[in-house]
Amino acid sequence: MKYLHTMVRVNDIDESLDFYCNKLGLQENSRYDNEDGRFTLVFLSAPGDESAQVELTYNWDGDSLGEGSRNFGHLAYAVDNIYETCQRLMDGGVTINRPPRDGRMAFVRSPDNISVELLQNGAPLEPAEPWSSMGNTGEW
Repeated sequence: MKYLHTMVRVNDIDESLDFYCNKLGLQENSRYDNEDGRFTLVFLSAPGDESAQVELTYNWDGDSLGEGSRNFGHLAYAVDNIYETCQRLMDGGVTINRPPRDGRMAFVRSPDNISVELLQNGAPLEPAEPWSSMGNTGEW
């Protein structure tokens, strides 16, 4: 058995690609547009790790996705510097729902309210401001 991908439905493919690629740092590996089925599939991965992919599914005629919920679970990525990653996301307008107060873990949400967990690669970083004093925002 081999892990292939996790699929999430999205409301706006451009807004989602901006979040996942431009802000979170994933890369687009492939795209499939199906005229008959009226949908687009976009496969993303972390640079250098194409074996673990996220499939964004966009239905051209819309989808009633409702509010993303914790029962979906979350996507999780290891990052080289959690503070730099969270700062880059904040600078891009992304809310840090669970800040990396412990230098190890943070949560953000995609435009479709999919929870994304960020974990410090290796040992946690030393607690640092503004992160150690920052409270949670919204749900994660």
